[in-house]
Amino acid sequence: MSSTSVVRPSYAAVLRIPYARRTFAAALLGRLSYGIVPLAVMLAVTRATGSYAVAGFVMALFSGTSVFLSPARAALIDRFGPRRALVPMVAAYTALLGLLTVIVWRPGVASPLALGAVTAAAGACTPPLGPTMRAVFARLAPDKALLQRAYSLDAVAEELLFVSGPLLVGVIVGFAPPALGIVVGAVLIAAGTAGFVASPPVRDLTPGDAKAARARGKGRRRALRGIGRPVIAAAGVGLALGAVELLVVAFAEGRGHGSESVAWVLAALSAGSAVGGLANGAVVWRIAAGQRLALLAAGLGLALLGAGLAPGIGTLATAMAVAGLFVAPAITTAYLIADEAAAPEARVQAGAWVNTAVNAGGTAGTAVAGALVGRLPTGWCFAATGAVTLLAAVAVAVTRGATRDGRAPEVEDMGEVGDGGAVRAA
Repeated sequence: MSSTSVVRPSYAAVLRIPYARRTFAAALLGRLSYGIVPLAVMLAVTRATGSYAVAGFVMALFSGTSVFLSPARAALIDRFGPRRALVPMVAAYTALLGLLTVIVWRPGVASPLALGAVTAAAGACTPPLGPTMRAVFARLAPDKALLQRAYSLDAVAEELLFVSGPLLVGVIVGFAPPALGIVVGAVLIAAGTAGFVASPPVRDLTPGDAKAARARGKGRRRALRGIGRPVIAAAGVGLALGAVELLVVAFAEGRGHGSESVAWVLAALSAGSAVGGLANGAVVWRIAAGQRLALLAAGLGLALLGAGLAPGIGTLATAMAVAGLFVAPAITTAYLIADEAAAPEARVQAGAWVNTAVNAGGTAGTAVAGALVGRLPTGWCFAATGAVTLLAAVAVAVTRGATRDGRAPEVEDMGEVGDGGAVRAA
């Protein structure tokens, strides 16, 4: 399969790759569900049980099984191919969401144990559309500069999905029970996955050759060799994001601001991330990817240290916008390094490990921030978050990276982009 030849790849060049727009649009339609379902489930469970404690317990189960089983689900994609693995996953996921909708539709009827069991099972079946889409991009755009732009476009689009998803839930609960949001999320992921697996590049994405990998002496660990740096960086970024969400709330409440101020500050973070992601994809980098990843994580840490000095909500919003400039580029670079380091039969798994690190880091960051915010001023909490992110940057800088062949990753030097290009798996 061949891609569009370009001298200096652009975002338009990514979308001109044969079947790229169709495949990417279908994946984004399904991934919009990820921005809708969690909030809809939390609101529906709270309404059905009248208990925030039960809602928190249910969401912890849903998030836990979804995040920590992500690499296992990705391994199924690598082993059996997207069509054979994604279709049964989506069927199970949507069926469980449908069952959850029935359970929570009428307030006062739902059993906490039943809610926990169904949501945990649904989380375990969450389809890894993001890692799979990035694997498809890796096949469609083997030119490293074009792939960098594809990943940057994917990161910015994902940022927008997670902003627009909760807004859609807000619209739904304005005229219907929140359980309807669960239904909408189920329909979106079913429709998006159907269009995604029907796309020719996905049909042509064959399973990883496990037998050949074993013949080369490459077990599971060898296949994922070299993803330590991107996983560490992703965990550091995730921890920062998880802590910041809670710290912004504490900062605003401590200064007498309402929830609308929190929304604006977090919007500034998202806007900065989107701008940073687009800029990252447009630059022809001459700095090695591993060095760039460490510098981006360090930039995020320094911005959070600066946020600790913010005297008011406006200054904090500015600091968050600056911090956001490093978020999408850091995650994009982590995906690029992981993809280059992993063996072909483990590409989806490599992306899933980075994604899991971001989400696990976010959970840990929220928990740590919750423990600190009652004991320290919010300025010191921001500073502590920045310091931990800087430590992650140092760990990335000193961790040795390697490709699937034991060499330095090819993405280390993007260089000038020449003619050529032929024909990737989030």
